Amino acid sequence: MGQTEGIHRTMGYQPDFRTEAIIYARHILANVPDARIGVLMHNDDYGKDYYEGLRTGLGDRASLIIKHVTYEMTDPTVDSQIIQLKDSGANVFFNISLPKFAAQAIRKAADIGWKPAHYLNNVSSSVASTFKPAGYENGQGIITGLYMKDPTDKQWQDDAETKLWRAFMTKYLPGANQDDSNYIFAYSASYLMEQTLRKCGDTLTRENLMRQAASHHRVRVPMLLPGITISTSPTDFYPIQAVQLARFKGETWERFGEVIAAEST
Repeated sequence: MGQTEGIHRTMGYQPDFRTEAIIYARHILANVPDARIGVLMHNDDYGKDYYEGLRTGLGDRASLIIKHVTYEMTDPTVDSQIIQLKDSGANVFFNISLPKFAAQAIRKAADIGWKPAHYLNNVSSSVASTFKPAGYENGQGIITGLYMKDPTDKQWQDDAETKLWRAFMTKYLPGANQDDSNYIFAYSASYLMEQTLRKCGDTLTRENLMRQAASHHRVRVPMLLPGITISTSPTDFYPIQAVQLARFKGETWERFGEVIAAEST
């Protein structure tokens, strides 16, 4: 990558969708006998990235995907898509949808008595935005990949980073819903942006900003899960490349297994 090319690139924050989907695919292969996979996909590049990651993770067993349906942002509901997936005979549901539609899908699956092994993209893992409107009872057992501490998880109640975050929220956003993990995402990403700007010193050009953004090494960012750090390079524009699987239980997520890094996929 040349210098001129590099200064015009941008950098995301969260784990890339493809890697996350590969991790789900490998969990399906290892844990669901006779898997028959149905996919609900948001019909844009975000959805397609997840879908291609799933196919990559399944490898020569991609034929396990027996039904693939999409929805548009303008669709009022995804009820008909969920009915199609159930009727296909799928016993695994890979749910690539935004919070509003994820909540609809969870609720509709419960309404029609469809109980597949349910994998939900991290994009819709917020308890407040997805699971509360879907009904907690309808989301039991759903699996996702987490990389941030969830504000509804009582294990972080006395955690120093979480206490600082809550104090920040109370001071600057007193009316905000502190159960909404989107605020943690913003806080965490903003912290990394601050550290990057500090590395720039007095040279606040885009070129230097991108150079510094592409030179983080095992940076610990508040509110990421233990064991997850930030590393980038001129050829690696993915700051977070690890997740930990979690299962929805009660009214929050229960993590299980080890942190899974992209390198291990």
